[in-house]
Amino acid sequence: MRQPSVISRRLTAALAVSVVAVGAAACGPQDSDKGSGNGAAGAPKKGGTLSVLNAQPQEDFDPARLYTSGGGNVPSLVFRTLTTRNREDGAAGAKVVPDLATDLGTPSKNATVWTYHLKDGLKYEDGSTITSADIKYGIERSFAGELSGGAPYLRDWLIGGADYEGPYKDKKGLDSIETPDAKTIVFHLNKAEGDFPYLATQTQTTPVPKAKDTGTKYEEHPVSSGPYKVVKNEGDGERLVLERNKYWSAATDKERKAYPDKIDVRSGLDSAVINQRLSASRGADAAAVTTDTNLGPAELAKVSGDKDLAARVGTGHFGYTNYIAFNPKVKPFDNPKVRQAISYAIDRSSVVNAAGGSSLAEPATTFLPDQSSFGYQAYDHFPAGKNGNAAKAKQLLKEAGYAKGLTVTLTHNNAKNFATSPEIATAIQEALKKAGITVKLQGLEDNDYSDTIYNVKKEPGFFLSAWGADWPSGGPFFAPIFDGRQIVKSGYNFNSAQLNDSSVNKEIDEINKLTDLKAAAQRWGALDKKVGEQALTVPLFHPVYKRLYGSAVKNVVISDWTGVLDISQVAVK
Repeated sequence: MRQPSVISRRLTAALAVSVVAVGAAACGPQDSDKGSGNGAAGAPKKGGTLSVLNAQPQEDFDPARLYTSGGGNVPSLVFRTLTTRNREDGAAGAKVVPDLATDLGTPSKNATVWTYHLKDGLKYEDGSTITSADIKYGIERSFAGELSGGAPYLRDWLIGGADYEGPYKDKKGLDSIETPDAKTIVFHLNKAEGDFPYLATQTQTTPVPKAKDTGTKYEEHPVSSGPYKVVKNEGDGERLVLERNKYWSAATDKERKAYPDKIDVRSGLDSAVINQRLSASRGADAAAVTTDTNLGPAELAKVSGDKDLAARVGTGHFGYTNYIAFNPKVKPFDNPKVRQAISYAIDRSSVVNAAGGSSLAEPATTFLPDQSSFGYQAYDHFPAGKNGNAAKAKQLLKEAGYAKGLTVTLTHNNAKNFATSPEIATAIQEALKKAGITVKLQGLEDNDYSDTIYNVKKEPGFFLSAWGADWPSGGPFFAPIFDGRQIVKSGYNFNSAQLNDSSVNKEIDEINKLTDLKAAAQRWGALDKKVGEQALTVPLFHPVYKRLYGSAVKNVVISDWTGVLDISQVAVK
């Protein structure tokens, strides 16, 4: 998460789904807030071609280079991993389940060693057997500099990972990954990590046969371990065609339904064109979906007025929070009462409206997303009501020595389709004005914005930010923002408050030792509530994702893990 490439992927995949564009698919407007739907009537059957219409190309189609949060559903059709997400609607879909492995792994007493055993009958697209050595090699090649871009966790967690440069330079491999036999793989970590079953869902644990590795060209035809194989990859993922892998066995894979015979992914399309084609659903577009293009407020209003179209709008939730970040090393934000005053002054109704309205955003008062898998505990330490509490804010400003008000600068992104957009910033500006706080807006272009807010030397005192989950757990959501040992002084830093509290750091370590994921979630929620008292951030809203799907699409499933329609469940017959 500290690499600039990872930043852009995380923010492109997650930030871009709010405000003007929002993302996901599953159920119609009549659904519950966590619901989903079945799509077209009739039982799903095998056959046909599913079209995927996307704006962003499926770049770097190599399991070593994919960053899970940006990879979407398409890679999961080709790349199987040790574990995977549960392919069910809503909260049930936020659970981790076995994939290539027989279970979620066996941890040592202190959760520093994790052992996995592979299922029987696992085959590649050429009929050869998948082995534990292939998984080890797949992980090792993800450390190669020429295959960068993937998630950094294995490099951070595995003993010796920080210094390993991949199998092209180091033929010996990583000693911290052992394969005592063809169906057993053992990981030795440098610290306790109870979340390892979640990490094992990432594409870096995809098996790669060493003899078939073509380095940077592997993405052109990666060897499939999933229900589909790549038969065409043009323009670095702009056109990706998948057909059935005849050696894939449903008996070894309870998660992927693999109904269509063929999946045709076309990218680089204009978002408005994608929604227009899905709306019309003519010809092949009737059997089409999108995994990255959302309905904006105007589009959603139009769709909601058409009963047939409204029935084809999917609603999803992804672990994601948009918030105001403070840098307490910059005055006047070093004063807790100033931060508290701003927290009280926020008008979340106007912020939600700026994000597209209540159909596209839900107000947030906690840093952790409001999902049980993260350990969500409801709290509101600085209750501002729907429209802000200007009186309480003024009182705190007076106590802080600013009885006549103060002037501050809010830094935001100039891109209109980002959660850190000018519209959100303007809503905050207007709300704080009622409390006697004059807000000057500083809009930066996308790259400059990221280079500024994630640099401890440049970081402003008051800016808009957002954070999305690499997997639905409190660990990767909370720790990068509040663990003092993750402060990066020369590189991309996400701990904007530069909080380095020994009690918080200790509790993070204690939670990481827990292999009971429910117990860990409860502790993350309690820690979120504790740190929230310091007003280091002002949670604003969680995006709600809305997407159209074609009229012939059946068996629509969406989980709280991804917030998007799950291609592996879709049928078009």
